[in-house]
Amino acid sequence: MARTLITSALPYINGIKHLGNLVGSQLPADLYARYCRARGDEVLFLCATDEHGTPAEIAAQKAGKPVAEYCAELHEVQAEIAAGFRLSFDHFGRSSSDQNRKLTQHFAKRLFDEGLVEEVSETQVYSETDGRFLPDRYIEGTCPNCGYDSARGDQCDDCTKQLDPTDLINPRSTISGATDLEERETKHLYLRQSKMREALNTWIDAKKDWPVLTTSIAKKWLNDGDGLQDRGITRDLKWGVPVQKGDAPWEGMEGKVFYVWFDAPIEYIACANEWTDANGLTDADWERWWRTDKGADDVRYVQFMGKDNVPFHTLSFPVTMLGSNEPWKMVDYIKSFNYLNYDGGQFSTSRGRGVFMDQALSLLPADYWRWWLLSHAPESSDSEFTWENFQQSVNKDLSDVLGNFVSRITKFCRSKYSEAVPAGGAFGPIEAALIADLTEKLKTYETHLSDMEVRKSANALRAIWVAGNEYLQNTAPWATFKTDPDQAAAQVRLGLNLIGLYARLSAPFIPDTAEKIKTALNMSDLDWPTDIAATLSEFKEGHAFTVPENLFVKIDDDQRVEWQEKFAGKRED
Repeated sequence: MARTLITSALPYINGIKHLGNLVGSQLPADLYARYCRARGDEVLFLCATDEHGTPAEIAAQKAGKPVAEYCAELHEVQAEIAAGFRLSFDHFGRSSSDQNRKLTQHFAKRLFDEGLVEEVSETQVYSETDGRFLPDRYIEGTCPNCGYDSARGDQCDDCTKQLDPTDLINPRSTISGATDLEERETKHLYLRQSKMREALNTWIDAKKDWPVLTTSIAKKWLNDGDGLQDRGITRDLKWGVPVQKGDAPWEGMEGKVFYVWFDAPIEYIACANEWTDANGLTDADWERWWRTDKGADDVRYVQFMGKDNVPFHTLSFPVTMLGSNEPWKMVDYIKSFNYLNYDGGQFSTSRGRGVFMDQALSLLPADYWRWWLLSHAPESSDSEFTWENFQQSVNKDLSDVLGNFVSRITKFCRSKYSEAVPAGGAFGPIEAALIADLTEKLKTYETHLSDMEVRKSANALRAIWVAGNEYLQNTAPWATFKTDPDQAAAQVRLGLNLIGLYARLSAPFIPDTAEKIKTALNMSDLDWPTDIAATLSEFKEGHAFTVPENLFVKIDDDQRVEWQEKFAGKRED
């Protein structure tokens, strides 16, 4: 049995994510996890909320809640929405967990012992009124480039120019509005990434099968300009993993926390520890996935993420793991995605432009969204969600091709025979040709799924659905029935078995629909088919079924126009 470890980029805690976030990591990771499980792999699929950093503090402040309480509530919200989209995580953890705190502090000590962490004195903005150093996003002022009066200390949202807090004109604290800001010297820890440049280069060069998008981003950060830079891994914040050397204090770093981008990837490992603790398992049970000296040497580790996360997963996190000089399981394959844009522009969390995950589920069941998003995944380039395309895809692919096939066969059988697989007739050359065709199409489908080619997988699955429709059109059992009821029975019998095949093959994409079909057809399981001929003979004469309700409802033009107008601007809760 193959062992596959799958992690999806961690969704940030400050609010509900939009569909672009979903298709950029979690949803394709779920597709792959479901396929691997169906094929018999032992799978551990992990994700978590990313809960530290300035944006979490700011979001909690706006909500008028303590940051720990805010994060706990939003974690539950995100977990519920993930379940609504049928994301089949083995565990959905939290980067604020005790497990992640201990592991982050452990890595910091190891890196220090290996000479990869050093203390650096630098100047930062201090607020007398607030009694603290202010991180970049806690400072606002006028942009020196465009004059926008609410530019942040790291970037102007109006002209997008990257800034330092000292660049701002009339800077003020976003906490109190105070303007009594001054520069003070403080110490921070830096991860000496530059010392690991050659090791990273060698490691990346060995990944011959990585997508071009992944390797090109990694190489750009590694080699362009001055190359890979050392980076600060601590911040002057209250919310985060306290800076310690393992379980010992770190002199001079009192009151500081580790930078969110240092502790968040470590949560992938800690999440497995959360999983074992939540299920009464032992440390050995998570270590066999993550430590090559304790059983992880035969694990294949795959990560899914948007392209903006690639530098941290190909460089910074590998520095942490390789630099620790411990036997951690390194990623084998990184599947990265471009951006999904929205209806002529971009999704915007701040402006409420686009469809957010909770809103999507309030409009239509998860499978509608899963199918469209996966079949339009932004792999080779950015892609765009439009309501016209969504309507067309749902109506044509789901309703006309799959839903209509299921409805026609089951209703025809009920009306002419009964709600049981009919006896009579035999498969002939047409059926043999279909079985041979589907056998080849299944191989294509499996190849694309194994290679994580998401759009190609969707096209291959749709081609399998279409083949059944073409068989139905060519044989026309409703016409055959008038002259040869026995032969029509054989055609219907094959049609009913095709529905069972479709349920098995479609489950990674549209799991709820597959379950509906399984229930209606009294299937014992949704195991992956290994022999098309055998699978298409699974339901014998007399096997009882019920006609399922209409699997998919078409989207009419009025609905499409209404939704297009509703999600064009400000979010309405």
